[in-house]
Amino acid sequence: MQNWDEIRTAYLVARLGTVSGAAGVLGVHHATVIRHVDALERRLGTKLFQRHARGYAPTEAGRDLMGVADSAEGHFTQMISRIKGLGEHVTGELVITAISGIARLVTPVLAAFQAEHPGVRIRYLSDMRLFRLEQGEAHVAIRAGAAPKEPDYVAQPLAELHMGLYASADYVARFGRPSGVEDLARHRFIGPDTHDSRAPFYVWLHAHVPEASIVFRTTEVVAIEPAVRMGIGIGFVRPGEAAADPALVEIMPPLPEWASPLWAVTHVDLHRTLKVQKFLAHLKAAAAGWSVL
Repeated sequence: MQNWDEIRTAYLVARLGTVSGAAGVLGVHHATVIRHVDALERRLGTKLFQRHARGYAPTEAGRDLMGVADSAEGHFTQMISRIKGLGEHVTGELVITAISGIARLVTPVLAAFQAEHPGVRIRYLSDMRLFRLEQGEAHVAIRAGAAPKEPDYVAQPLAELHMGLYASADYVARFGRPSGVEDLARHRFIGPDTHDSRAPFYVWLHAHVPEASIVFRTTEVVAIEPAVRMGIGIGFVRPGEAAADPALVEIMPPLPEWASPLWAVTHVDLHRTLKVQKFLAHLKAAAAGWSVL
């Protein structure tokens, strides 16, 4: 593309706010960055930046340019990810994203797959945000809830996530057990530090338990189960995990409205590549054994 070096330079200046920052990313002298920006402004006949003591601030034209360049960079990233996945050998990087809280299920699957294919380098990313598969941020995403609606996504069912309400024996000794849903308000609960959770069991919790009764909140999903075991309050735990701990007492068994389906999601451009197909087959075979989640 004609003048792409100048456009990329201006994009980095706009994104980082300084000439020195852009020069560092590009590995060039700061004078080269200034020359590229000046040349591009002359060619376009408009100012792309307001210069000030702390750096460069994009003008309206500069922001327009940054938007176009950002989109172009995203498409380049996507293309590179596709190319990387097109090999006929199961090697190279494999990026898997998953919802928080299921690492105990997923990690053995990843370890077994890597043992079978030692040339694969695995990146396992767990985050509350949804990774953009169309931007090449991951090869496979394990998601919960409703099936994705993006037209370029391929979603395959894996299993169903079930949760029950549990408390420690110590909690029950101190506070007793709820006699029913109408008795929940007088008890202490553990929950997420957000109302944005899409998990159906947490939607139910916020609908049936007063805010004042949720006495322990956390953004770290894996902290909820230890908090239940320590007697802080009543919280959601997977029945399979609870069954292994005789100190946990079932308060309410899993309700149908708490169930959350798990999906293996891929982008259509990477779905048929050998590496992704091999991993999906491995993942689905393992998930068939997740009979009690």
